[in-house]
Amino acid sequence: MEHFPVLLEETLSHLLGGGRRVFVDATVGLGGHAYELLKRDPEAYLIGVDKDPFALERAAERLKEFEGRFALYQADYEDLDEVLRQEGLERVDGILMDLGVSMLQLKTPERGFSFREEAPLDMRMDPRQRLTAYDVVNRYSERELYRIIKEYGEERFARRIAAAIVRRRRQKPIETTAELAAVVEEAVPKGFYKKLHPATKTFQAIRIEVNRELEHLKNALLKVPSLLNRGGRIAVISFHSLEDRLVKHAFKNFEKEGLLKVITKKPILPSEEEVSKNPPSRSAKLRVAERV
Repeated sequence: MEHFPVLLEETLSHLLGGGRRVFVDATVGLGGHAYELLKRDPEAYLIGVDKDPFALERAAERLKEFEGRFALYQADYEDLDEVLRQEGLERVDGILMDLGVSMLQLKTPERGFSFREEAPLDMRMDPRQRLTAYDVVNRYSERELYRIIKEYGEERFARRIAAAIVRRRRQKPIETTAELAAVVEEAVPKGFYKKLHPATKTFQAIRIEVNRELEHLKNALLKVPSLLNRGGRIAVISFHSLEDRLVKHAFKNFEKEGLLKVITKKPILPSEEEVSKNPPSRSAKLRVAERV
């Protein structure tokens, strides 16, 4: 699987330099950003964190040439303080968070993240957790389904979709990604989404709910100032407006409190060249702040 780290040059240009040496990749994924960081700074030490054990296996393989210069942990980024304690550290010099679902997850059908493949409704980034997409789709009330599809998916047809899901599951449980996608497609007016699959926003919303992504992001951001050395930087790459809004407001609030200095007054976007090579990068936004 070819892997393109999003906004790679822009991210590393903000993180590397200034004598910074200990970094955390809080969403190490397949190790794309981590590999380039370790390659470009021969003195850097990197702590890679991910809650997906399958991603960690791939990252370990990718980073093996830097043995002794990295450590990998299966954990959520909201638990970075605990991870650092295990490393015998209180603070680091740089933190990277590349949010959202990874290509590995989308391209592994049995994980149930994609509506393009027939698979069980799962969507767990951490297979140790209990809640699955099946639970959300088949056990949440119509009101709860409407709320998450509207709020997390920003889907204008959330009410119709929630009602359609409840009607269908009365006949039999909705068990697969293809079944759910078909229900959503029937609920959305034909031809309304020209370039987007009708199920895209609903799947995003359910994935966010299953993995408590926004809740965990909020918790992680609250800890950032206490985890960075003076002059240390945090770089966050987000892929939808809800994530970006949380990051933007957290950085602004910390700046008002005198804890962080916002480096990117406006988010950095991928170049046209990057988008042409890697279309999923088109919605990426990078924000960077520095500990003062």
